Amino acid sequence: MKQHNRKPPSSAADAQGRSAVPSDGGTVYSTEHGRMCPDCGKPAAGCLCRRPQSSPPQNNGVVRISLDTKGRKGKGVTLIAGLPLAAEALSALAKRLKQRCGSGGTVKDGLIEIQGDHRQTVSEALGNEGYRVKRIGGP
Repeated sequence: MKQHNRKPPSSAADAQGRSAVPSDGGTVYSTEHGRMCPDCGKPAAGCLCRRPQSSPPQNNGVVRISLDTKGRKGKGVTLIAGLPLAAEALSALAKRLKQRCGSGGTVKDGLIEIQGDHRQTVSEALGNEGYRVKRIGGP
């Protein structure tokens, strides 16, 4: 992996006299990762220091549970949407639900997906945790 270190030229300053280059001469480009963040030193695409912290999605307090088969070759997936949780708490809840259902699953874009039709089990589990639950679609 080849890395290019930025060396501050003598005239690298903006109108206020601040240097446009990190003072430590950090890595600005890597052939493996591309552009590097000058603050944290991570690849610019994976940099979290300049990205605003995501807050939980705002909703009306109702957790919606549905069964989806589209794009999955007829296999059913239980979708859980509308949970007002941050990413870490959502992953922890997904883990508990997957264990309760005895099935696999994932968290994608604020939705919990559990493999198979587990709407009843998930509905009971979330109801016991104090969520208002609404089943969407089908029987």
